[in-house]
Amino acid sequence: MRLRFARGRPDELSTLHPAYFALVMATGIVAIAATLHGFPGIGRVLLWLNLGFYAALVGLTLLRLARHRRAFLDDLASHSRGVGFFTSVAATGVLGTELVVQLGAARWAVLFWVVALALWAAVTYGVLAALTVKEKKPTLDEGLNGGWLVSVVANQSVAILTTLMAAQAAAPGGEEILVFAALVFWLGGGMLYLWLTTLIFFRYTFGRMAPGDLAPPYWINMGAVAISTLAGATLLEHLGVAAALTDLAPFIKGVTLFFWAAGTWWIPMLLVLGVWRYLLRGFPFQYDPLYWGGVFPLGMYCVCTYQLSRVLHLPFLLPLSRLFLYIAAAAWIAAFAGLLDTLAQRRTGGVR
Repeated sequence: MRLRFARGRPDELSTLHPAYFALVMATGIVAIAATLHGFPGIGRVLLWLNLGFYAALVGLTLLRLARHRRAFLDDLASHSRGVGFFTSVAATGVLGTELVVQLGAARWAVLFWVVALALWAAVTYGVLAALTVKEKKPTLDEGLNGGWLVSVVANQSVAILTTLMAAQAAAPGGEEILVFAALVFWLGGGMLYLWLTTLIFFRYTFGRMAPGDLAPPYWINMGAVAISTLAGATLLEHLGVAAALTDLAPFIKGVTLFFWAAGTWWIPMLLVLGVWRYLLRGFPFQYDPLYWGGVFPLGMYCVCTYQLSRVLHLPFLLPLSRLFLYIAAAAWIAAFAGLLDTLAQRRTGGVR
């Protein structure tokens, strides 16, 4: 058994990963977790930092499209990298949720909500359609990984923000429509999770696995149902604004608890696979932008457990939520240190 560490490679504009928006997702959920657990100062600092991350990534993405159009378009039609574009949807939804939860800035959150809806439609029916109609496709072993579940995260981030918009009366008189739309997004995300996790579980158990195959986004196996839990708990909390849908509360409670149980089941399995990858097989720890896709599920499990304990009146779950706050914060600090190290390694001369 050995644990190896290595320095991550500096990022280049030409190869900037579409999933880099997971940095915003991870920072945002850790900020919300800190705020909910009584550390609003830390949450506020992370919020302002996150706004900077989001602006920088939007700018870099547009710059990459302008300077490296072919590489950008190739990513859109790539089974391994194309699904990374869903992180832009989730990041926008998480940032909008931050503005409501941390600042009560519903008016600003509306802007992020509209952008998240537009991105969701473009990525869902653009990227997935491109991957469907392309002639040459990889095998299941080559093309499928936990990152595909970011499509579920994108759905649920829109569901959460839509519910908050209804609760904040963003569309006066349209609260029932918004809650119904959020419910549809939530159930659609659940449908996607059941489809994809079946394929992923099959690929894990019956396909050949190398240490490199268990890339950091495999933690999204848990994160996708964690955010589904949060979306269900958020619906339950604000279901009162849509009187016509209150009869669905028992159904939503049951499905929400199912999602939380599924996410909890994944955690020991992912830890065991992590031991195999890093200790038994000696795969090095080194910064990779995809590690932000591993930080996000930890923070999301903290927040979803907190909200579940509130709506189902289960206070004995709160210590578990606080434990994952510390774990998620430690993971965020480690990933951020790796990011700073790669920036320090960059040669002078600007972005290429």
